Amino acid sequence: MSDTLDTPTTVKTRLRPIDRDGLLAFAEKGRHNPASRGTNKVHTVMEGQYRSLSQVGNHAPVVVDEPPHLFGQDTAPAPGEIVLSGLGGCLAVGITAVATWKQVTLSKLEIFLEGDIGNPAAWGAGGAPKAPPEMGFQAIRVKVVVEGDAPREVLDEIVRQANLYSPVANSLRNPIPFEIALA
Repeated sequence: MSDTLDTPTTVKTRLRPIDRDGLLAFAEKGRHNPASRGTNKVHTVMEGQYRSLSQVGNHAPVVVDEPPHLFGQDTAPAPGEIVLSGLGGCLAVGITAVATWKQVTLSKLEIFLEGDIGNPAAWGAGGAPKAPPEMGFQAIRVKVVVEGDAPREVLDEIVRQANLYSPVANSLRNPIPFEIALA
């Protein structure tokens, strides 16, 4: 018998990395033009009942529906779940970027999100009269599971920094100009 069968083997995994040089060039560009902005565009079409399809670039449509207790068919995530999904995705991007910048190799990243939301105003269709601050998410809780080749304190700092600079988290936290008009 071979001695290799008795030797313990450690298997290390790592998440697919991003281009660190590209990230550093992108950060440099932001330092030189801190007022730069991009524009996200989405085209949403209602299919029927509460099911809608949102076209985002050349990707497959993002389908949104409501559960049966809100008169939908539950064929897809609800709008609030899509918002939480966007927040989770943004935080994952930020954590990956900050880890890459700090030269930390991540082996696991999972984000669990919960948001408390109600609709007693029935979308403005005759429900309880509510002021805008009383509607929408009233609390959001995020738990991050992250592993990598850095101590816990460094991983905690990566998550804190990603949260602080997350465009989606800051859109949810801070009032922003918002207008809706007929096309």
